[in-house]
Amino acid sequence: MLLRNNPSIDRIFEFDKRGMENGPGHLFKWIKKLSDEKFDCAIMPHRSMRSALLIWGARIPERIGFNKSSGFFLFNKVAEYPVSVHEVERNFVLLEKLGWKGRVPGPVLYPGEKERRDVEMFLGRAGVSTRQELIAIAPGSMWPTKRWPVEYFIETAKALWNKHRIRSILIGGKEDKGIGDLIVSGSEGSAVSAMGKFSLLSSAEIIRRCRVTISNDSAPEHLSAAVGTPVVAIFGPTAPKFGFYPWGNGHTVLYKGIKCSPCGIHGGRKCPKKHFNCMKLIKPEEVIEAVNKYLK
Repeated sequence: MLLRNNPSIDRIFEFDKRGMENGPGHLFKWIKKLSDEKFDCAIMPHRSMRSALLIWGARIPERIGFNKSSGFFLFNKVAEYPVSVHEVERNFVLLEKLGWKGRVPGPVLYPGEKERRDVEMFLGRAGVSTRQELIAIAPGSMWPTKRWPVEYFIETAKALWNKHRIRSILIGGKEDKGIGDLIVSGSEGSAVSAMGKFSLLSSAEIIRRCRVTISNDSAPEHLSAAVGTPVVAIFGPTAPKFGFYPWGNGHTVLYKGIKCSPCGIHGGRKCPKKHFNCMKLIKPEEVIEAVNKYLK
């Protein structure tokens, strides 16, 4: 669970809405559960009808959400959805409805003893010393067009090993394991794959130990920012202006901004123009140069 160990959180409820608890029956079960808790206020950054129904059905007296939510009419305090700001700043707009004003803090994650132990066992089995310097590489994404080419990742991992003798640890989910296997097989021993082996919080612990993270526009760039590891983020079909670049200072965003980009909010299965130049034009040399700044 990603938010485990956070000292600001008293309790966490897990709603497996896309898995075992998918369907209206489970939604009604959760409405009943939240109703029994007698919460005074619900702040809802999610913009789905299901999320709005959940807190409305639970009869929570103060319900705060965005005007862009499909269930905005179920809230009794509605905030304007700001477009041209980071997602972190965007969500803090909801707190203004409670009178909050001030500096927006960045997200922080708290890997614990279990995560540290799991990571050290993995590194030991992989023959990687806990004292060895590492780079995290996140080559996957739910959307194929958001993935920097595999051969570019291979070239980058090998070049960083040859120049700095620094190993690359591949981070990602089970669905991206095939990409990781291709990179490991082509990297001549410079990369080790942890893809599909860890929870998000354990992945954050791996990233915390790394000098820098190379990531597509996907979750690992945000995990990195939340544990204080600088990010070299690669954007192509999506754009930093959407507000999902790594939060905070000290990161590098590589984005060519060619005429046809962005082509969507989330990316797509195939390049609409069939050339994929938004990603292909970001060459390994450019990523390596960006990473070198963090290794000096």
